[in-house]
Amino acid sequence: MESKEIQEKWPELKNKLMQKYPHLTDEELRYEIGKEGELLERLQKRLGKNWKEIRDVLSLLG
Repeated sequence: MESKEIQEKWPELKNKLMQKYPHLTDEELRYEIGKEGELLERLQKRLGKNWKEIRDVLSLLG
């Protein structure tokens, strides 16, 4: 999933991530335009997944 897709679908993706991973906090799921990389890094650290795995998770949820 590309940055533009993340931006467009973020409210839906955030809700789905919260359902799938209820231990994620609002701060960890904070999205800022142009800072998708920071969001993906937070998710990587918290979920213990690599960059590709996080992208795959977002693609499956989106």
